[in-house]
Amino acid sequence: MVAYASVREFVPLYGLYALLFEDHGLDTRSISSLFVLWSVVAFVSEVPSGAWADTVSRRGLLFGSGALLTAAFTMWLVWPGYWGFALGFVLWGISESMKSGTFEALVYDELAARGCEHRYAAIMGYANAGEMTCVFVAILTAAPLFELGGYALVGWVSVAITVVDIALVGTLPAAPKVEEADEIAGRGDTVLVRYMSSLRAGTSEIRTDRVVRRSVVLAAALLACLAFDEYFALLARESGAETGFVPVLVALTAVGQVVGAATAGRTATMSGRTMGAVVIVGSALIAGGALAGGIAGFTAIGVGYGALHNTAIVAEARLQDTMSGRARATVSSVVGLTSEVLSVAVFAAYAIGSLWLPMAALVAVTVLPLVGLGVVAPRLLPAARPAGTERER
Repeated sequence: MVAYASVREFVPLYGLYALLFEDHGLDTRSISSLFVLWSVVAFVSEVPSGAWADTVSRRGLLFGSGALLTAAFTMWLVWPGYWGFALGFVLWGISESMKSGTFEALVYDELAARGCEHRYAAIMGYANAGEMTCVFVAILTAAPLFELGGYALVGWVSVAITVVDIALVGTLPAAPKVEEADEIAGRGDTVLVRYMSSLRAGTSEIRTDRVVRRSVVLAAALLACLAFDEYFALLARESGAETGFVPVLVALTAVGQVVGAATAGRTATMSGRTMGAVVIVGSALIAGGALAGGIAGFTAIGVGYGALHNTAIVAEARLQDTMSGRARATVSSVVGLTSEVLSVAVFAAYAIGSLWLPMAALVAVTVLPLVGLGVVAPRLLPAARPAGTERER
């Protein structure tokens, strides 16, 4: 599971694609419009794909997700213009929605089958740390690849990595989904009927269970905070870094995410008050680092970003413990849907704000709402569930 999640993020293109767009004539507003399109496609397909993951093979959906990701990056290379980039983002958005919720549900149900649900935060933390480690190495790799063969070499190496990750889908476990008695009796239903049943069960749980609903809001808001990283390459260039050095600065933020994710198992039982404090401090570090720029500034951004990444994993793990599990992927996908909606707001703010503010000021301003999130986090985060116990329903 960790290998699959990690290799999927070993994409050298991550460190340079914003510059790829800019060097093909796109300005900040055009680039932001691509990010908005990406998020809109993802949230439109998010919940439907989650319901499919509660209905059909989760490994099958992950295989399809990998194939679409390969096609997305290929599109950027063969059609390097606004509409080629846009089509690539459409494919990438669908790919991400097919993975979001599906992978989390697969991992939790596998642990549940072994009676190890309490290890979910730690396992997902290791998986996220593996992802960020691969992002870090991939971003650093982008610099020498760019020097050797420009954007073309960076892009085709990235495409090759996604093909390898598709093969790793076959190594994932296939634990049975959590089932209720009426679901077992209804196995003769058509796929469509089971799909609609999963969709209704997941959305109904969020609508009627206040604890689950609050957990969804918190996890989604924290995940949306991670949308800022799409602008880090542009921030580095604005601060005076050469194209070849930009990946090095961006890699500093990935180091912070690695540490934040790897320690999620240790912080899994944090209180809501502690989480609120971490969110506020992390936000301040990102804002200050953006204004400072350079190696010191990006180091501060990395620490703050790592702190936010840690709280997002803990919040998502607490949600998994809180929900019933009857439509686990569907509920998880609603988190993805909500975070994408919030991400669109972030991208729109950058598109509009770029008319008046430099990138450093934009980053500092857009993290301010996180202070409010830190204040309300104690009310939204469910209490940690002791290992080996089940939630009372």
